[in-house]
Amino acid sequence: MERFIKIYQQGLIDVVEIWVDTQTGVNYVFRRNGNAAGFTPLLDQDGKPIVTP
Repeated sequence: MERFIKIYQQGLIDVVEIWVDTQTGVNYVFRRNGNAAGFTPLLDQDGKPIVTP
């Protein structure tokens, strides 16, 4: 089993994806635009990580 699975993808050049860590359930957002990219936990309105059971 892979550690991260992609559950959402939008865009081709300006890309936004949501990934889930299969061990912790924490959701991450990945953003890529050209040569720049970032990967960070997806947070709720209280600043806590969103966890998928």
